[in-house]
Amino acid sequence: MTTEEFQQEATSLRPKMVAIAKRYLNDRDEAEDTAQDAMLMLWQMRDQLHAPIISLAYVLTRNLTLDKIRKRKPVSTLTTDIAEETSDNAEQESICRMMALIDKLPDSQRLLMRLRHMEGMEYSDMTKLTGLSETAIRKAISRARMTIRKQYLSNWGKGE
Repeated sequence: MTTEEFQQEATSLRPKMVAIAKRYLNDRDEAEDTAQDAMLMLWQMRDQLHAPIISLAYVLTRNLTLDKIRKRKPVSTLTTDIAEETSDNAEQESICRMMALIDKLPDSQRLLMRLRHMEGMEYSDMTKLTGLSETAIRKAISRARMTIRKQYLSNWGKGE
């Protein structure tokens, strides 16, 4: 692909790439940075590219966006915030136990549980974010819930 062809493609693709990143990140500046990173990657491989590059640009943008989301530090104060809002000590303890069990889940299940139950994200949005099917997400969350329930009952019994 020549430099002129790349410039034409890039001019039309950039706003769409920013929109994709903004949908995931909810931050215009971070979306601009992600689109710029994707453009830089496309520029570096322009000699091997052939028009149209729209699908590659979208995939690169989505993957870079997901990488940024994964690199964000997990919310460490969540247990504390939930505990402060709760007035009952037993309930506070129960929440802390549940959070500890969620933290022991495999990465993918932990991410899905946090997105669904702590961030309140809909399954359709989770599908867009992760690239997994809605069925796969539902199954993973169901398995995570069963694991948490089983561990909670075995550790602290039904009476607590």
